[in-house]
Amino acid sequence: MTPSSCILMAEYNRWMNTRLYDAAARLTEPQLFEDRGAFFGSLFDTLNHIAVADTIWLHRFATLPGLDWLKDRMGAFPRPGSLTERLAQSLEQLRAYRDDVDAVITEFAGRVTEAQLAATLRYTTTAGKAQAKPLGPLLQHYFNHQTHHRGQATTLLFQAGVDVGVTDLAAIITSET
Repeated sequence: MTPSSCILMAEYNRWMNTRLYDAAARLTEPQLFEDRGAFFGSLFDTLNHIAVADTIWLHRFATLPGLDWLKDRMGAFPRPGSLTERLAQSLEQLRAYRDDVDAVITEFAGRVTEAQLAATLRYTTTAGKAQAKPLGPLLQHYFNHQTHHRGQATTLLFQAGVDVGVTDLAAIITSET
């Protein structure tokens, strides 16, 4: 992971979240909360999980030296105690939260340095296990986790009759021709 790849993935994250939430807004509230047999049950709870995991990781990232600005920004966000904790009760509330988190992710990606990517992040998992891993690969996991669950969300939307359209990362990479 490089600083420029972090920026690209943050842009992709924001672009895809906009598309997902626009698509989800076409469903009724009962459709959003309907248990569709997905890992997190409903589309709403899948979107919520992505926001929860992003928040947990941002709090972890904020503990690295030199990221006091991130720690300050994350002070306004809750500290979820589980990967299924509800952050909002409606799609409108969750979308506002998502937009705020995406703004932090975009800023973080734009400010992360090579030295920080090489630094070791020490944290505790939600299961209570101590970890020490380099930030670069953890950021790859972070962005991959978002993509993985957004894939689930797009499937749930498609099953509900809503086509999100193009979801490929290549769609936001500028053409050189």
